[in-house]
Amino acid sequence: MNRWSPYFLSILRIVVAFVYGVHGTQKLFGFPAAFPMPHLPPLFLAGGMIEAIGGLFLLIGLFTRPVAFIVSGEMAVAYFMFHAPQGFWPLLNDGEGAVLYCFIFLFLASVGGGPWSVDRWWRMHRCAEKIAV
Repeated sequence: MNRWSPYFLSILRIVVAFVYGVHGTQKLFGFPAAFPMPHLPPLFLAGGMIEAIGGLFLLIGLFTRPVAFIVSGEMAVAYFMFHAPQGFWPLLNDGEGAVLYCFIFLFLASVGGGPWSVDRWWRMHRCAEKIAV
């Protein structure tokens, strides 16, 4: 099973990034469903941009570690600004998603994107160029 662990890391990154990025496209473009607020306050607009762009970068595994760190922070801010004031328990304040995203992204910031990522391809390509020279 250890042989497959890196690939499951990439699958986790891809699936979580896709689901996360859709939150941004909903805020910015009303896709796949309209966002409940017709006019986005600047904080929601910034969040939508971070989610859409960060989700795309994580989906393909580009700059995985720094992007995952940034979006982890965005989810921590979302939790403490919008969910925690409604009570301590994430189950009761609808903050489960924000908490899970925050810690999954923090994990990705520490381990990287796995073998199926642009980061890995880029690193392997650079190593091959150095060896050829």
